[in-house]
Amino acid sequence: MATYDYDIGIIGAGSAGLTVASGAAQIGAKTLLVEKRAFLGGDCLHYGCVPSKTLIRSAHVYHLMRSGPQYGLPQAEVPPVDFATIRARIRSVIGTIQEHDSVERFCSLGAQVKFGTAEFTDEHTIRLHGASISAAKWVIAAGSSPSIPPIEGLSDVPYLTNETLFSMDRLPGSMLILGAGPVAIEMAQALNRLGCAVTVIQRSGQILSNEDADMAALVQAALEDEGVTIITGVQAKLARKTAGGVEVVYEKDGQELVAAGEALFVALGRHPNVDTMALENAGVDFTPRGVGVDAKMRTSQSHIFACGDITGRWQFTHAAGYEGGIVISNALFRFPRAAEYTWMPRATYTDPELAAVGMTEVQCKDAGLDYTVWTEAFRENDRSLAEGYTAGRLKLILDAKERPLGVQIFGPNAGELLAEWTAVLNGGIKLSSLASMVHAYPTLAEINKKVASDIMAPKIFGGLVKKGVGFFFNYRGQACEWTLGMDEE
Repeated sequence: MATYDYDIGIIGAGSAGLTVASGAAQIGAKTLLVEKRAFLGGDCLHYGCVPSKTLIRSAHVYHLMRSGPQYGLPQAEVPPVDFATIRARIRSVIGTIQEHDSVERFCSLGAQVKFGTAEFTDEHTIRLHGASISAAKWVIAAGSSPSIPPIEGLSDVPYLTNETLFSMDRLPGSMLILGAGPVAIEMAQALNRLGCAVTVIQRSGQILSNEDADMAALVQAALEDEGVTIITGVQAKLARKTAGGVEVVYEKDGQELVAAGEALFVALGRHPNVDTMALENAGVDFTPRGVGVDAKMRTSQSHIFACGDITGRWQFTHAAGYEGGIVISNALFRFPRAAEYTWMPRATYTDPELAAVGMTEVQCKDAGLDYTVWTEAFRENDRSLAEGYTAGRLKLILDAKERPLGVQIFGPNAGELLAEWTAVLNGGIKLSSLASMVHAYPTLAEINKKVASDIMAPKIFGGLVKKGVGFFFNYRGQACEWTLGMDEE
């Protein structure tokens, strides 16, 4: 039987890799964790979720400071933001979380951490800093990087990505954003709230193109109401430097138009980091879209697993952590477990937020499903009104047997509200049970109970049930005959 330096080696120290390393070390496997950057935590901690949500929070507070009259308060005189101070807060939050994702912590768990670029030399061995290191099993969790489109002139102009946006020395007076996915839209609103005039340029006909058009339109309206300029259905053709910053030439209806800004932020998706590890030497199948895996997260080599952004599938931190758990089950406990993505939640952290789980209406149509749509407006929720939110709605899609296919929520704290639905859907809880649950009043979560109650109401208060109960107990029917205008007579 062959002997190896480690029981398991992990390439990449983002959410997926750290999940596997922590689990492997704690169950007693001799574990190696390799990270190409000089720190652990991956893109999410340093360039993604953590800095973006920290920035969003600062922008939200600044927006509230300037919105006193909306809440019956005097209008405050608020000075312009100092982005260097916001940047310092972002770094402080990252630093605090970094303590949990530190070399010291993983060493204390029993994992060996090494830094550098790993390259496979065969299916069990990598080369790192000139040394060969072998492992019985390997996990590829090397993440993804910003995609840069082949737009003429783009390489010759200064542009920002998520890896540089949060390190800006100052807030530019204006910014062009290429793309309108979750990251682009979140940053568009946050930067605009801080005082930067933002223009979003999107190729498809709607923002957030993976969501239903009606829900994406609500997000777009919210941003445009705050002053964000959004241009959809156009193709960026050229980028060029100007004395004042950057221009992007785009085509709309056969006509060339120009958008100008002091800075340019490219947010056109991600590409898996498949080209840095010599995966071909390990016999691992991959394409530019990612490393291919089966439901157990195994690659074409059964002892090599892949999880997180590198697979090119669900590029969420929570998905990466979940997939890391699947790898632990199959690679270490050798307990067969397949990944299941039916109820994988997702959220866009605008204000209000857009959160969803399950199928969209577009997906239901494409699948030829028989479905119905139920909606509930946040303007009917007492807590939402008290908080100052009148826009937004919950959208619930049911199949022919009135079982949930998907839920979309655009409203305050939608990401938190979605958690109840993920519990209901993963737990197989019936809508009748949700309708009968007691929710604290007044809470935003009552909207979940309300839509379920609306679905159940006709079954309880109408049809044969109503007739049967009325007949059995000899109820005499409606008592009030008031009509509009009667109280004025």
